[in-house]
Amino acid sequence: MAKPSRITVPRFRAMKREGQKITMLTAYDYPTARLVDAAGIEAILVGDSLSMVVQGNENTLPVSMDEMIYHAEMVGRAVDHALVVVDMPFPSYHLGAHRAIENAGRILKETRCQAVKLEGGAEQAGVISSLTAAGIPVMAHVGLRPQSVHQLGGYRVQRDRRGLLADAQSAEAAGAFAVVLECIPNDIADAITKKLTIPTIGIGAGPKCDGQVLVLHDVLGLSTGYMPRFVKAYADMRGEVGRAVAAFRDEVREGQFPLPEHGYE
Repeated sequence: MAKPSRITVPRFRAMKREGQKITMLTAYDYPTARLVDAAGIEAILVGDSLSMVVQGNENTLPVSMDEMIYHAEMVGRAVDHALVVVDMPFPSYHLGAHRAIENAGRILKETRCQAVKLEGGAEQAGVISSLTAAGIPVMAHVGLRPQSVHQLGGYRVQRDRRGLLADAQSAEAAGAFAVVLECIPNDIADAITKKLTIPTIGIGAGPKCDGQVLVLHDVLGLSTGYMPRFVKAYADMRGEVGRAVAAFRDEVREGQFPLPEHGYE
C-alpha cells in the first residue's frame, strides 16, 4: 500500500473546504509520536501541556523555549505523515514581533516541525501577521487560554460570544491557518466555525468544529487527578501499566524471572 503523503498547511486548510473532519493529538517524544503518526492522525501538537503532563507542574507556565524545542525535535524526527505544530511557550511571543519571529524561527529551524501555535486572537493579531509575513505558519488559540490562567481566574468556560468571534476572525485576518477553540459553548463554536474559512479545532467546544484535539495521555487513560468533562479515555493504560509492573515485581521476587531462556550461555 502506498505511503500516505505528508500533511501540509495548505492541505490542512483544504480539509475544511472538503468537509473532512480533522484529528489532532499531542505527543511529546519520539515513540509516542511514531505511534500517533502511524495511526493516521492528521496533526500532532507538541503542546506546552507537557509542563503538566510530563514535568508535573500545576500549569503550563513553567515550560521554557529550550524545553519545548527539546521535545519538538524528538517528535519532528518521528513523524512522516502528520502536520506537526509546536506551542510557543509563555512569554516567547509577548516580547514584540521581532522576538516572536526569532523564537518561532528557532522552533522551525531546530525541530523539523512545520508550524507554531500561540494563544490569543485580536490582541495577538500583529504578532500573527508578523510571523506569517516571515513565512512561519501560525495556528491561533482562543477561548480558554491556559497561559492566561491567572488572569482568567482559573480554568473556566469562556462565554463572551462577541469577543470570541472577534478573536477568531482577527486571527484569520492576520493570517492564521487554523484556530483552536477551547472550552466554549457548543453554539458559539458552531457560529465561529461557520464564519471562518480556516479550520477550527475544538477541545471542549462541541461537535461542530472542523476537527478535534485531545491530550494523548488523556486518550490513553494515563492521566491522574481532575479530568475535564470534554475528555474521553479510549483505553486504560494506567491500569495496564500498573498490572505489568506489578507482574514484573512479583516474578522477580518469586524467582520466576528471569528464566534460563532469558539469558545467554
